[in-house]
Amino acid sequence: MSHLLSGAGRSAGPGEGGAASDAWRPSPIQLERDLYRRARSRRSLAVAALSTLVVLGVLFGAVVTSPGWSRVRETFFNWEKAVSALPAVAAGLWLNIRVMLVCGVLIALLGLTLAVLRTLRGPVAFPLRLLATAYVDLFRGLPLLLVLFLLGFGAPALRLSGLPNSALFWGCAALVLSYAAYVAEVFRAGIESIHPSQRAAARSLGLSYRQTLRHVVLPQAVRRVMPPLMNDLVSLQKDSGLIAVLGVIDAIRAAQIETATDFNFTPYVVAGALFVCLTIPMARLTDWVARRQGFHGAGGVV
Repeated sequence: MSHLLSGAGRSAGPGEGGAASDAWRPSPIQLERDLYRRARSRRSLAVAALSTLVVLGVLFGAVVTSPGWSRVRETFFNWEKAVSALPAVAAGLWLNIRVMLVCGVLIALLGLTLAVLRTLRGPVAFPLRLLATAYVDLFRGLPLLLVLFLLGFGAPALRLSGLPNSALFWGCAALVLSYAAYVAEVFRAGIESIHPSQRAAARSLGLSYRQTLRHVVLPQAVRRVMPPLMNDLVSLQKDSGLIAVLGVIDAIRAAQIETATDFNFTPYVVAGALFVCLTIPMARLTDWVARRQGFHGAGGVV
């Protein structure tokens, strides 16, 4: 019994203790490479920060030392005017955000419908393809500002029953009709990028054309074109300010009203700053989605 206990207390054999000793450890060469890469990364970051500060400093110095800077600062960068105009401009910006969200959903639905119609096969679907193609060609050829004027001032004159005559409604309609033409082409590119073998495999499994489109083609197509779709959403967020030409009090119109009191253009700068604060996070999110989708060149800030 004593020799059994003493045998149990002995150290483990080579096969048992070798697991801990055989654990992977980086070699000295690998450690040296890691240190070199970290040093290069720190050096690149320092050089980028220094060069950015130098460029910004030169630009700032060139602006503030110009002869008319004092007048420009008082007219465009007046702090008291910015503080007084901020509540009205921010309230108008909330309207722009709501317009972007509502119109974004409608644009996606209409654009996807047009893309599906343009990709239909067979002679029976020719009228639908023709109508979808004519729609895309028409609204891609018309400037958005012109569509806003035509719908915002022309459509209410028709007195269509069941439809509101507000400038906000027709401004949103103009945005939806114009942007849907561009988004439809994005969706169509995604649908046509799916290899025909995907459709053939789905049909061989007994799926109908509608089921193949819904469960096989569209999920892959939408995932592939997500970065350009988000880029269109960023553009829509900016262009939502164009509804101000119809008299809708959004951020741009609110800034114009504030400016009309004393002809100080600082409210426009405030509106622009708020739009930029919204656009930059959306742009970075678009770059992140693009990198996840395999677009390795997207969002290369450093």
